[in-house]
Amino acid sequence: MFHSTKKNILNCFTCNEVVSHEKQQKRFTKVDFLIILFGLVVYTFDIGTDLWTAKNFLCEGQYLKGILILSTGLFSSIIIQFFSCTWFKEDETEKLAWTFYLLHSLYGGLFTRYYFTLKHGYRAAFISNSSTNYNLCFSAMADISMLQLFKAFLESTPQLILQIHIVMASDDSTFSQYVSIALSFCSISCATVNYQIILRKSLPDKNEFSGVVCKLIYLFYKLMTLTSWILTIVLLSMLSIIGSIVLLLILWFVNLSWVIKQNTEFCKFKVTESVYRLIVAIILIFTFFNIKGENTAIVQTVYYVFRIIVTVIILCICGYWKSLLDEKIYLSTLIIVAVIFLILGIIFLIIYYIHFHPNIYCTQDEIDGLEVERVEPCRFSKFLIQ
Repeated sequence: MFHSTKKNILNCFTCNEVVSHEKQQKRFTKVDFLIILFGLVVYTFDIGTDLWTAKNFLCEGQYLKGILILSTGLFSSIIIQFFSCTWFKEDETEKLAWTFYLLHSLYGGLFTRYYFTLKHGYRAAFISNSSTNYNLCFSAMADISMLQLFKAFLESTPQLILQIHIVMASDDSTFSQYVSIALSFCSISCATVNYQIILRKSLPDKNEFSGVVCKLIYLFYKLMTLTSWILTIVLLSMLSIIGSIVLLLILWFVNLSWVIKQNTEFCKFKVTESVYRLIVAIILIFTFFNIKGENTAIVQTVYYVFRIIVTVIILCICGYWKSLLDEKIYLSTLIIVAVIFLILGIIFLIIYYIHFHPNIYCTQDEIDGLEVERVEPCRFSKFLIQ
């Protein structure tokens, strides 16, 4: 698990003990266990549909499409194995080290972590929901949630853009393509919501990410802003593939420059931290991510104002040069859908931050044996994906 997360977890549980251990202690429920199990099922089926879709393209002689599908999956898998293996090393996991390396070399890193997560989760939910079992389970969940997030934006989102582009550009879309698109949306949804749930569970207060309304509003905010942006990129790619690639590269470079300037310290090793910054810059192309643990109100406002401006410009360009687009594309409908989804996404974002986003403070912390009052929020609460 990334180094700073562990320190933040310990800080939060220290705050819990100072406030009131019995009152603030979290519990790992059977529903939490089922959510993890569901995530494993979605992850497995997502891989299966990707291979199924790629196989269909290759068998039909559409080699470029098949290779692109496989390439995004391979790139995502390599990144996941790298971070998973590195986090095991950062956690100084010595037992069965050779087994970990073997499983990761066979691209089984995430399955390995799912095994440990389900193992600790079963003990916490069905046998003994002690603080030890909870801490072990939460530690495993924190790791896997971050890896799921990497997969969602390194594999599922690019494949979603590619698949929608292929469907819009071709006359004979297959059933496997629609299944792959649906599972990509499902994968992104699970990754974003589960990550938020797990981080909110660490807060030193009983205000967890609970309630169907809270989860749905957060999900709608993420999915609608993301869907609007994906449709916008796809429309631009239909007009000019090179133009869409250049836009994404420019956004990645700008994001990377900002991430480097923030001087993040999520990982213990410099190499891992450098790769982490490269990956976060990719995530920022598609959605906002609080990378440093600071107040993000101004930064997030700038992010979405810029997103709105770029979206409007691209949609206007597509509307102006609509003669260059394929006639079978319902351009006006897609533009209206993209605009409506963006507006609704921003509305849900505002509702979420006004009514559901946590604003919790630790009242005390122990420094050299003395109780010193804290005036800033517990640090782990700042590492929420916004």
